[in-house]
Amino acid sequence: MELRQLRTFVRTVELGSISRAALDLDMVQSALSQQISRLESELSTRLLQRTPRGVVPTQAGQAFFHEAQLTLRHADQAVLAAQQARLSGAVSIGLPPSIASVLGLPLMRAMQERYPDVRMHIVSALSGHLTGLLNARQLDLAILFDTHSARRWSITPLLQERLFLIQSRGRPVAPGITHADPVRLARLCGVPLILPSGSHGLRSTVTAAFATAGVQPTMAMEIDSLPLLMEAVGAGFGATVQPWSAVALYRDAGERFQWSELADDQVRRDAALCSLSDDELSPAGLAARVVLLDCARQLVKSGHWIGAALH
Repeated sequence: MELRQLRTFVRTVELGSISRAALDLDMVQSALSQQISRLESELSTRLLQRTPRGVVPTQAGQAFFHEAQLTLRHADQAVLAAQQARLSGAVSIGLPPSIASVLGLPLMRAMQERYPDVRMHIVSALSGHLTGLLNARQLDLAILFDTHSARRWSITPLLQERLFLIQSRGRPVAPGITHADPVRLARLCGVPLILPSGSHGLRSTVTAAFATAGVQPTMAMEIDSLPLLMEAVGAGFGATVQPWSAVALYRDAGERFQWSELADDQVRRDAALCSLSDDELSPAGLAARVVLLDCARQLVKSGHWIGAALH
């Protein structure tokens, strides 16, 4: 079995068509079909099912596809290591936007200090999108809030964040709630809220907390971009319920926003460090996982991650 066979098979599955894969790989279609047939003969199993619309992987083909993706990634990293003598590998890390605002720069600094020859690829996106990337093996590790979609992940509980009512300091929509006083959800009846949509993990947590408190939230807007959501809050369109890390995006957070901790016990968000299984992680991935854990713990213990507690 050769790497070119794996590349041919992976690209065919990705495109769902032998003809399109042949065009993309600059191959003759018959030659590509022969490679797939030889691969199936070598494995003694059918990998692709032909359909009127193209090809789809069989159950065996799907399992082989995931492992072939991982093999090709490691092979590409090995080529880079050979080409760039000092390079020790590459690692892809996924961080939700609020987490990235606190952890991103400290993580980059720590990796640069400890492993200057490791090339980092950081993706900042909503937790649900990062889940898909991790399952597709396009990320080595990610911080996630929902681990129910795990596929052979290694999961390490990381921290728990308290949630805050955040509103504009200059244009508060709940002026009776001060910056210093904890507030219960029952006091938020009628306060216009700006929250992510229902597909977002935080929204589910907030909705469940309001239900437990017997309060119907008053929705002003749904925004799935954290920077835009916080801009809307700063402009006085409504308040939001977020961890403190949401305001860490702003150097002038104290001038733009005021935040009050929510006192209800159930208003918490758990974060876990998820990665490919230990036998699938490259040495660079294993090293980055240790550094990320160290950074997060240091930020919490030093008080720089407000509202967070280690698991």
